[in-house]
Amino acid sequence: MSLIKYPIRNYQFTLTMVLMIIVVAVSAILTMPRAEDPDMKPASFPVLVIHPGTNPKDMEQLIVKPLEARFYSLDNVKKIHTTINNSVASFFVEFEYGANYDDKYQELVRELNAARPELPANLYSTEVLKIDPTNTSVIQVAMVSANASQATLKQLADKLKQELEKIKALKNVEISGLPDQQIRIDVDQAKLAELKIPLNRIIQSVQAENQNIPAGSVEAGTQTFSVKSSGNYQSIDDVGNTIISSMNGKNIMLKDVAKVYPTFGTASHTTRLNGYQALLINAAQKEGMNISDTQKEYHAVLDKFKESLPKNVDLILSFDQAENVNKRLSGLGIDFAIAITLVLFTLLPLGTRASAVVMIAIPLSLGIGVIVLNSFGYSLNQLSIVGFVVALGLVVDDSIVVVENIERWMRDGYSRFEAAIKGTEQIALAVVGCTVTLVIAFLPLVFMPEMAGEFIRSMPIAVIASVVGSMLIALLVVPFLASKLLKPHEHEGGNAILRGMQNIIHKSYGVFLDKALKHPGRTTIIAAVIFAGSLALIPVVGYSLFPPSEKPQFMIHVKSALQSNIHYTDSITRNIEAELKNMPEVKYYTSNVGKGNPRVYYNMQQEREKQAYADIFVQLHDDIKYKEKVALIEHLRDKWTPYLGAKIEVRDFEQGVPVISPVEVRVFGENLDTLQALSFKIEELLKNTEGTEYINNPIKNNKTDIRVHINRDKAMALGVPTSAIDQTIRVALAGYSVGTYTDPNSDDNEYDLLVTVPRGKDADLQTLEQVFVDNVAGTAIPLSQLASFEFEISPSNIYHQNKVRMVAVNSFVKKGYGNDEVIQSVIKQMDAFQLPTGYSYAMGGEVESRETAFGGFGTIIMITVFMFIAVLILEFKTFKSTLIVLSVIPLGIVGAVLALLVTGNTLSFVATIGIVALAGIEVKNTILLVDFTNQLRREGMALNEAIEKAGEIRFLPIILTSLTAIGGLLPIAWSSNPLISPLATVMIGGLISSTLLSRIVTPVVYKLIPPKIEVEKADEEAKA
Repeated sequence: MSLIKYPIRNYQFTLTMVLMIIVVAVSAILTMPRAEDPDMKPASFPVLVIHPGTNPKDMEQLIVKPLEARFYSLDNVKKIHTTINNSVASFFVEFEYGANYDDKYQELVRELNAARPELPANLYSTEVLKIDPTNTSVIQVAMVSANASQATLKQLADKLKQELEKIKALKNVEISGLPDQQIRIDVDQAKLAELKIPLNRIIQSVQAENQNIPAGSVEAGTQTFSVKSSGNYQSIDDVGNTIISSMNGKNIMLKDVAKVYPTFGTASHTTRLNGYQALLINAAQKEGMNISDTQKEYHAVLDKFKESLPKNVDLILSFDQAENVNKRLSGLGIDFAIAITLVLFTLLPLGTRASAVVMIAIPLSLGIGVIVLNSFGYSLNQLSIVGFVVALGLVVDDSIVVVENIERWMRDGYSRFEAAIKGTEQIALAVVGCTVTLVIAFLPLVFMPEMAGEFIRSMPIAVIASVVGSMLIALLVVPFLASKLLKPHEHEGGNAILRGMQNIIHKSYGVFLDKALKHPGRTTIIAAVIFAGSLALIPVVGYSLFPPSEKPQFMIHVKSALQSNIHYTDSITRNIEAELKNMPEVKYYTSNVGKGNPRVYYNMQQEREKQAYADIFVQLHDDIKYKEKVALIEHLRDKWTPYLGAKIEVRDFEQGVPVISPVEVRVFGENLDTLQALSFKIEELLKNTEGTEYINNPIKNNKTDIRVHINRDKAMALGVPTSAIDQTIRVALAGYSVGTYTDPNSDDNEYDLLVTVPRGKDADLQTLEQVFVDNVAGTAIPLSQLASFEFEISPSNIYHQNKVRMVAVNSFVKKGYGNDEVIQSVIKQMDAFQLPTGYSYAMGGEVESRETAFGGFGTIIMITVFMFIAVLILEFKTFKSTLIVLSVIPLGIVGAVLALLVTGNTLSFVATIGIVALAGIEVKNTILLVDFTNQLRREGMALNEAIEKAGEIRFLPIILTSLTAIGGLLPIAWSSNPLISPLATVMIGGLISSTLLSRIVTPVVYKLIPPKIEVEKADEEAKA
């Protein structure tokens, strides 16, 4: 029994399997993880080394070079980018994509620990950090109060943190905007001098008293008892009662020579919501969890907690990623419903019963796709759903072709049962061939390398699984359904709509085709000219990688003048806030002064602490459209460029792989002064390039430091060690941390024990002038007698890439200009730029991202092309038939390019994917035409007659499949999501052009290079 007959004869088994697919698919949809974007986890790690008081050049020599040598020797290292500034060296170590995340993290930690003997002994900290895209915040809650104390806000925020941490699906609950708690020990240096107690003794006494040394255990009879000794401090009073010296039989306590009191440290990160002082509480979601379910849990916690707050404190959920996800998924769900409706209209020519068969096949095919996607561990995100919507236009094809062919056999007088078997058997090989070619067309996207491949992968897998499922449904389930549901039409030509369409096809298409076949050479030349014209338009359309996000939110970066303090940066931020307050489109604006906004977008990293930096996270009302957001961003850019005393950058969130900026020029060389001089010239070059904005030169200005010049001879004569001077200056300016005090009466309540001198929150020049330094005898000597102060110029930052010094000057691209257009202009100018000997340049930004995204992709494409050709040859057994089928691809590109031009989109990464998918659909339709033409010729029909008849008969199913695909894609093309709408636009334009042009051109090409076909009747006569 054939595979096609089996499901028809054993319909009980077929129904059981159909029901199983429905149940498992529904279960998968309800239980599979939901997220906004696909999960990505590249093996890239920041390494942070802090050595206070060290200038960039010394940091480079003492710390960076030894560590770079060690890191660079690790296996699979792709790139090391190093930023060196005062006291801090930051390494970004990037491994080859696909390297094991945890293994590489452990390797870096081991190398960093192993390098400690080679590094200075008094390093403040060394740390390997983790970058995990799943650490993106799903909520950002603001605890707002105009008059509550910091202690009250901390207590409430800690309590909320504990409640959120109880939610199983959440992780990394963090509080921002609250300074660290301190127990300040303000030493009275005059009293210390009077008592001849050195400052170092206070530091040592507090450190010694705060130790918690396990005492051990004792045995008594048959039992063991742990012995608890004094342990560390149990109260703040204990700190003040620390004995630091004994004199004349009397103990001198810390409180006798210092003021000991709890307080909050200097605010290095200030946060506000809509201009009101606030604390931010952020939380991320664990990998593989359903964000819709998580939302219900944290909403319950927040609502309950809000009820318990004092009247002068409010809790506002300003950012809720689940709302974005639910809105996006529901929007795509609506698009999906619209697509189904449009598909239903395109099926009307088939009749009600035939349409019902096709409509049953659609959810079954997509159900198989959902089951496969879930089994591979992918989430239901915007890209996987786009995959299903793209698949919607493809899965209908197989069922339409099979049903239409079965109906044609029924119109020829066969019974439902016979027509179902014969109609399916006739077309089965072509359907399998079409499916295989479609799968091969999407395979490059599955095997696409690097992070771009990981980002996009769920989409092609959804398409491939659904298409393979549709083939199985079309060949096994559709014949069974047709044998039960279809019935002969009252009119042998089908229903009125079908007859009308066939009449139009015969009168119009038949006439055009006949004329084209009479002039094949002229027709082919016209088609070639049209294709060449479309290729000429590609530079006009322009290139890009990934578009901006469509979400109603953006970021404002405030960069005040070099070395500005946090108070000045805050004043500028408040001015910006005042303007945002009067904009009706703005719902929330969250300010972060001194540090970046916590991570709320998958490819945006939080900027580390900088006094001259601020972020304002702007969220618009939900009804603000994408175009309105873009217009607002452009308005603000024009308004705030330039801005007095600061650089204001209004940045939209970008989709896809993170890129610092589209245009980036990197210059490599050894001499810092030469690099700085070159950076000035390149900055000017970018300023003069049309289409650039927000030019950033990180080494444009040197910074000014205060150098303490120690008179070593005098210090030696007075018995003052240099280390004592350094330590005393640190105590006076930054304070000296001598340990941590943990409040035993409350959870998660720690204080930093800080030895310093009486001063305000911030140290000033007067603080430095009043410092006393102890000599070895305990005598206090004014610092001014041992050292002088003077201003010193030093580089603000030093940058390395792969151990080589470099500087990167970057810029953004103005609206109305294509990224590639501006980049090519810059490359042309840089190629003509005269660089000194030993210096070179390379493009970063989008150029580097393209190379990364498509690196190694060429090999995959070549393999795919040969597989494509191999499958076609396997099906048709001739090179000519294969060439005829492939000739349709250029005709789709014509419509794709025109569609991009008309809609104002560029040839982006997703648009390229659309062209790949389009090629598969075009080839699928053409296979049906060429296969049927070959069948007619095999039955003895003359070449011209076979071409014309096949063209007319196959025109209707091809038109129907193209219309259903267009119907499925229209809602996506209409959507405001710039990531996915170009994909649909390309496919719709290509389908229109290929459907219209190829129905003429393909038969003409067939006539010009007809494949050799053996007539079956001739074979039978030969055998006789």
